[in-house]
Parts: sequence; structure tokens; C-alpha cells
Amino acid sequence: MITLDPSRRRVLGGAAAATLGAALGLQGRPASAQHNVRFSTGTAAPTFKVPPNTADCHFHIYDNRVPPAAGGLPAPDATPDDYRALQARLGTTRGVVVQPSLYGTDNRPTLAGMAALGPNFRGVAVVTPAVSDAELQRLHGLGIRGIRFNLAQAGTTTLDMLEPLSQRVDALGWHCQINMPGDKIVAASDTFLKIRGKLVFDHLAHCPQPAGVQSDTFKLMRRLLDQGNTWVKLTGLYADTKVGPPTYADTVAVARAFAAAAPTRCVWGTDWPHPTERQDNKPDDALLLDLFPTFVPNEADRTRILVDNPAELYDFPKA
Repeated sequence: MITLDPSRRRVLGGAAAATLGAALGLQGRPASAQHNVRFSTGTAAPTFKVPPNTADCHFHIYDNRVPPAAGGLPAPDATPDDYRALQARLGTTRGVVVQPSLYGTDNRPTLAGMAALGPNFRGVAVVTPAVSDAELQRLHGLGIRGIRFNLAQAGTTTLDMLEPLSQRVDALGWHCQINMPGDKIVAASDTFLKIRGKLVFDHLAHCPQPAGVQSDTFKLMRRLLDQGNTWVKLTGLYADTKVGPPTYADTVAVARAFAAAAPTRCVWGTDWPHPTERQDNKPDDALLLDLFPTFVPNEADRTRILVDNPAELYDFPKA
């Protein structure tokens, strides 16, 4: 039996949290520092300096000791130590480990990753309606604050599970995180519009390009944002771009529009280790971070999206 013990995160006390940034080499880091990070192109640090307590609200941990769910493909290890190298490069100190679809409802890689990374981390798990209330409470105690529905492909979760599970996890203060192609989001609009719990859409809601902000997906997301219970992740600029690097001008325009429309309900993340991208086509995480101030030009909004909004959504301590 494989044992991945998430209880380790509970032995990391306040002193460990206070020294985490220094231990990772995040303080006094020169702009010219070079960083070799697995699953990330380039070595330079970003020019943009993130504010204290910045949270990377979307990344994954993979562990090849855990077998993939039926239909899943093996993935190389993307370990907590690998992620710490990315933190050192970008300057973030908080994060959210998102359960990869690869493992279905076997949340051990995510829980073990959270435990290894320490108390500055939260997680998003995958469950089905068969999950017990006791298991939800256990996951809450370990730092889980949401559940993910990867509806981009056939897998563990389905759209009909969303409403009943949303009602259950809403009582815990959790949210339901949606990864779904933009056209399918529009096709499921009736379901999303009637949900009263918190919804979080991955990767700019996959607004299709080149339509972008003129797409039906963006228009629906504006309706959902206006309801007050929907959040958008300003992540995955590379996911739907037709322009590509270094500007990602088309998806940057979508990110800018979301940030302007709802700066109190956007969060940012890396999507490291970029599982949708081939090993020879991984993006430059420093370049992606340096684009952030181009679509969030207001400094107060930057702090809100990088620090305050994650504290609200994922239950981090308020600064």
C-alpha cells in the first residue's frame, strides 16, 4: 500500500510559516537571479515584484507512486520541491494545489503536496456525490477549500453532479471549480445560472479566440459575475491563444476585461506544471507573470487579486 500522509502539515506551526519565505530564498532576491525550474521555460526572474502574501491559486502536484484513474495517462513527477523552485523564481509565498484529473478521486497526491509545502497552502479536491459528510469534514481539516469539476473530457465528474455537490460544500464555505471548454460552458448556462453556491471558472473560462470578449462565453461569464457568486481565474493565457508568446495579446485582452469587470472576484495562478503543454513547449512562467500588470494596471487591484481575493476564497489569514 502507498502511504502519503497529509497529517504532516499539522505539525508545521507558526514559526515554520514565518520563516517559509526566507527558507525558500524569496527575500532579497535580485532581479538578475537565474532559476532552473522543471516544466518551465527560461531561467530569469520576472521583472514584476509581487506583493507580500501573493498566492498562486492554481498548480498541480503529480506523484508517480499513485496509479492513474481509469483512462488516465501516466505523468512525470512534479514534486513539492520542484514547486518550491518555481516559488523562488516568482516570489510567491501562498498557493493552492489543484487535484489533477489524472487521479480521479484519489486525492492523496494533492493532500501530500499540501502537507509537504506547509501551512501557507490550501487545496481543491475531486469528489463525487458518494463522498460522505465525514470525508468532507476530514478534507476541510486538511486544508481543502473547494472541489473541481474537469468537464473538458469524460472522467470522474459530470455536470449533473454540480448542483447537489454545490449545496453540500457550500455549507463548508467551499466553492466548485469548473474547467470546461467555452462553448460547453454556454451550452450548460441554465445549470450555472441557477447555482447559488460559489463557482470558480478556470483559465479565463476558456473564452474562445479570436472572438474573445465578443464571444458568447464572455457574455455569459459577465452575467454570472453580476450574480455575485462567480469567480474567474486569470490563468492559462496560453490555453486558448491564437497569438501566442510573447504577448498573448488575445487572451491578455480577455484577462484585462475580467479584471476590470470584477476585480474583487478574480484570482491568479500559474497552472504549473502546465499539463496541457508538451514537455518541449512549456511556457515561461516569468514572462506570464510579467504580463499580469499589463492586464491589471491598477496597483490596488493587483494586490486585491494576488492577496486579498485568495484570502477570502481559500481561507488564508487576512493581511
